[in-house]
Formats: sequence, C-alpha cells, structure tokens
Amino acid sequence: MSIVGQTARRTFRSLLVRNYRLFFFGQLVSLTGTWMQQVAQDWLVLRLTDRALPVGITTALQFLPVLLFASWGGLTADRSDKRKLLAATQTAMGILALVLGVLTLTGSVRLWMVYLLAFLLGCATAFDMPARQAFVTEMVGPDQVSNAIGLNSAVFNSARVIGPAAAGVLIATVGIAPAFLLNAVSYLAVIAGLLAMDPAQLDRLAPTPRARGQVREGLRYVWATPALRSTILLVTVVGTLGLNARVVLPLVARFTFHGGPGVYGTLASVMAAGSVMGALAAATRARPTQRLLLGSAGVFGVLSLLAAVVPTLGWELVVLVPLGMTTITFLATANSTLQLASSTEMRGRVMALYGTVFLGSTPIGSVVVGWLAERYGARSGFVLGGVASLAAVAVALLAARHRPEERPGRLTDNDPSAWTVSGIGSLSPPKNRPSPSR
Repeated sequence: MSIVGQTARRTFRSLLVRNYRLFFFGQLVSLTGTWMQQVAQDWLVLRLTDRALPVGITTALQFLPVLLFASWGGLTADRSDKRKLLAATQTAMGILALVLGVLTLTGSVRLWMVYLLAFLLGCATAFDMPARQAFVTEMVGPDQVSNAIGLNSAVFNSARVIGPAAAGVLIATVGIAPAFLLNAVSYLAVIAGLLAMDPAQLDRLAPTPRARGQVREGLRYVWATPALRSTILLVTVVGTLGLNARVVLPLVARFTFHGGPGVYGTLASVMAAGSVMGALAAATRARPTQRLLLGSAGVFGVLSLLAAVVPTLGWELVVLVPLGMTTITFLATANSTLQLASSTEMRGRVMALYGTVFLGSTPIGSVVVGWLAERYGARSGFVLGGVASLAAVAVALLAARHRPEERPGRLTDNDPSAWTVSGIGSLSPPKNRPSPSR
C-alpha cells in the first residue's frame, strides 16, 4: 500500500465501524443545517436591531443553559441509553428550528421570540452535547477514540464551510426563513442514522445507578486528576475569552468591511476550511499531547491578534485559515485528552464539564465581545481572545516550571486513577484502573 493510502486508511479508520459511519454522515447533513441556521439567526438579529450587543445576547441565551444544566445533562448521559437520548434531543432541536422558520416566513418574528427560541435550543444542547461526546467512545471503543474525535471535528467544520456559504446565498436570494426550514429537515438525517444503528455493536456498560451527590462527585473527580484539571482550566480561559468567532465574524462583516450576509458567510466558511485541515491532521494522531495543547493555544493567540490588525478583507481571509486550524487543533486535543483520561463511569460528567466551560462560558464571552464591539470596534473581540489565550499559556508554562513532573510533554499523577505517559507527552490508560467510588 502506498504512503498516501496508508495515511488515508489511518485518518479514516473509524469509518470502518458501521455504527460510527451512520453517525458520521448523519452529522454531516445535520450540522450543515445547523450552521445555516447560525448564520441566518445572527443576520436576523442584525436585521431586527442593527446593533452588535443583541447578537451577543442571542448567543449568550443560546449557551446559558449549557452553563446552568450541562452537569445534569452529563449525569443523564451516564444514566441513560445515549443513542435514545440523542434521538430525543435532536428531535427537539428540529422542532425549534421549524418554529423559528415559520415565524420568520410569516413575518411575525420579533426579537424576544428569537431570544426565547435560542434559550430553548440551549436547553436541548445541554443534554445533547455530553451524550454526543461520550457516545463516540461507545461507537468505536477507546483505541480509536482520538481518530473518531478528529473525524467528528472534520465533520463539524466541513459543515461550517458548506452551511454559512449556503446560508449567505439563500439569504441574499430568497430570504432568511428557508435556512431555518432546511435546518429543521436536516435533523432527520442524524435521527435516521441513530435509529438504524445496531445496539449490540455498541461498547456499553450498565448505566450509572442513581445516588446522591453524583454531580459533585464528577467535579471532585476532575479536580483530583491533574490531566483533567489542567485541561479544563485552559479550555475555560480560551473558550470564554478567545473562541468567540460566532459573535465577532458577523460584526466584522457588517461594521468593519461594510458587507452583507455573503461576506459573513465567506468569512465563516474560510475559517471553517482551515478548521477542516486541522481536524484531519488531528485524526492522524494516535494520542493527544500536552505540548500540542499549549502550543496550539499559543499560536491561536498570536493569530487572533493578527486578525485584529490586518487592513483588508483579503488579508483577513488569509489569516482566518490558520486561525481555524489552530482552533480545532486545540479543541480536538483537549477533547481527546479528557475522554482518554476519564473512567468509563465518569466520562459523561467529565464531558459535560468540558461543554460547560467551552460552550457554557459563551454567555459571558459573547456579551463581553458585544459590549467591546460597540465601544471599541468589531475586531476588539480578536484582541481580547489573543491576549487571554497567550496569558493562559504563559501561566500554564510558569506553573509547569514550578512542578517539573507536570511540565509540557509529560503528564503524571500520584493518584492511581490518573493517566501516565506513553511516548513523549502522550496519554495512555493505566493498567487495572480502579473504578471511582459512587
């Protein structure tokens, strides 16, 4: 087999698993619709208000439930059949998209309705996200989880290429409502994929039994495991203050480059194209490393500052490609680290905490970015993200210098449930890991 063939087989090996293959292609269709709706929703709010802050408020309301309820969503995922839970959450999301589409099509939509539907969508996401993250391991097993996460990221960002571009064309030609209606239909693809899976081929354990204090137990578990704790803290800072392209890009399109939905769709698609490259590169790696996690966060910070100062739309598009690559490299590495360093019994709650600090922090970051944009210009969000990310990496490196056993490229832990080093800075599971107490 040629080198190219070997690389392709290594990159796409999780697709040999039928259940994951159904999930993969269903997500590709559904997430394309989701990104169409994201662009249409942002542009609808701008059309209703012509202001930056309401865009930030809409995004904040959409992700506030993740901050409030994701811990319970993760516990529900640990207690439930994740496949059935995902079918229910995806159905709810499709219904909400249909309602927004009908309201927009009939001309009866108001800003408060957009706010309410965004909040309800966030409620569904709070339960969908941890179940979907933890379900990956059930489909492919722990040996291929890094590859599957990389491919999931590629699907997510391929949809970010197609969805915004399609939304820009739709909005410019036939209006905003069709983007919402097509998104509602797209959920049928992932629901059909879930229903077509063979449950006997899933790598499932018995659901976690009900007991008091299980949410607090998950928090204690993460804090007691250095590989989990340090990753969660880094994602908290970068996710809250750095990963706000969802708010920054429509503002840059509208107020910096004085463009319409087509310009916004182009900016989002170009950044997503870079993210696809980063995701496919992540899928070829067998194990995440702490060095890659910190390095990608640092490069992301530098590129964010560069995006804040480039003078023209053309140069902005050039910078957004590597910015997208480093964004997804950081997130895929963090995601894989958390999944591989978590016990099976706690994985849903760990991934819920990941979602809380990544998506749940969006209400804070989006409102801050919207406020900054109204006072200091649309690209001030890039400045905030760059400075915050570089500061977080600097603090992490300084902390590692005082604790040599946790320096980048090496992860150790005195706790017997921790992950150890396999190769330079890569995570591998310990033998005979004891289950956490309930």
